[in-house]
Amino acid sequence: MTLDLTAIAGQLDRGGIALWVIAGLSVFTTALILWKLWRLALAGTWTRRPAETALAAWVRGEADRALAALGRDTRSRLVRGAIAARLDVTLAEPAAREETLRSARAELSQARAGLRALELIATIAPLIGLLGTVLGMITAFQALQTAGPQVDPALLAGGIWEALLTTAAGMGVAIPAGIALVWFESIADRLQDDMEDLATRIFVRGPLQQGAAA
Repeated sequence: MTLDLTAIAGQLDRGGIALWVIAGLSVFTTALILWKLWRLALAGTWTRRPAETALAAWVRGEADRALAALGRDTRSRLVRGAIAARLDVTLAEPAAREETLRSARAELSQARAGLRALELIATIAPLIGLLGTVLGMITAFQALQTAGPQVDPALLAGGIWEALLTTAAGMGVAIPAGIALVWFESIADRLQDDMEDLATRIFVRGPLQQGAAA
């Protein structure tokens, strides 16, 4: 099956500049979602086992084994930084916590990258579609006025459906963008909860606390 680019361009021309803008937004939205999925997979956002394994070793007082169990995923990077800060004798506990918090913020910033763009697209795509519809309706009624009493109802109907085309296209872009935004935000929120839990458990239990208790 081959794409008829001429036909596609003709349909876009029917919707005017608004439909061309929405078409550009659809391409950008698809690329942004794919890029985000690739970045999250590359960062190991869904990987939990290495961090949990390292934390279990840390609780047993085996700091070296905990560090060795860590991978390159997001949670492992946080745990590695938290353990390093906790074992640094030059850092008091408040300073070590602050350093861990700084690392967590950096990781979460990476996890949330691109979400503002998706939010903007989900907001403006329907508005651009509505603007195209309003402009199309104005054009249709101008044609109706020019035709005078001998107006052809098909002329008005054709102008209206062409005008409504931009609203449908805008919603067609905004809905997937909104769904992707909510999903990516839920992933980032889950990651934040996991980071808070891991960091808290590192500072509550570990070799330093066990040594102090002894």
